[in-house]
Amino acid sequence: MPDPDGRTTGRGYLRTALSVALFAAAMGYLEAAVVVYLRQLYYPQGFAFPLRLMERAVVLVELGREAATVAMLLALAVLAGRRWAERLAWFMTAFAIWDISYYVWLKVILDWPESWLTPDILFLIPLPWVGPVLSPVLVSLAMLVGAGLILHRLGRGGVFRPDFHEWLAVLAGAGLIFLSYVVDTRAGLPGAYHWEMLAGGLCAGLYGLLRCLWRSSDARA
Repeated sequence: MPDPDGRTTGRGYLRTALSVALFAAAMGYLEAAVVVYLRQLYYPQGFAFPLRLMERAVVLVELGREAATVAMLLALAVLAGRRWAERLAWFMTAFAIWDISYYVWLKVILDWPESWLTPDILFLIPLPWVGPVLSPVLVSLAMLVGAGLILHRLGRGGVFRPDFHEWLAVLAGAGLIFLSYVVDTRAGLPGAYHWEMLAGGLCAGLYGLLRCLWRSSDARA
């Protein structure tokens, strides 16, 4: 709950965090359930590359579902936070928990993936993202760490106001991560995954975040 100055207290953050985590984990289950049905229809002998082409109508529905998922996570973040920085942190939290729980539920239901390095198709917007399961899990863990640092700063009365260079680092990192999934994907087959792009993207994003937190360590909201 907010204190007299309008800031959210530690107890309020904990209650919000539990609600966001529960919602995101439930969304992860729904996502996994949809994938179970799709695999029964298109991969009854087991999911593997090269991918079987889906009908155009089904692909359009999938694109809509993915967009709706992101919209739901954004709406949750808007409801959970009072300031833009809080909303950013709650979106990062929800996205990360949703993504990780999705793989947890798939492992529980289908005993898949077989290993951390099993390739998967991660997203379809604006084109297919393909990479080993470990890679999105690492991104999600980094997002959880970043969100936790932002919320910790805000909860102590500090500010989170990235400058131009910090935003540039974060956006460049996100771009590198995106390229790691799409740059060498062709004809439904996963190419060699570019771990160096993932590592560079994570480092750039964390640099921008930590630089902002360090620079504003003495600032107050």
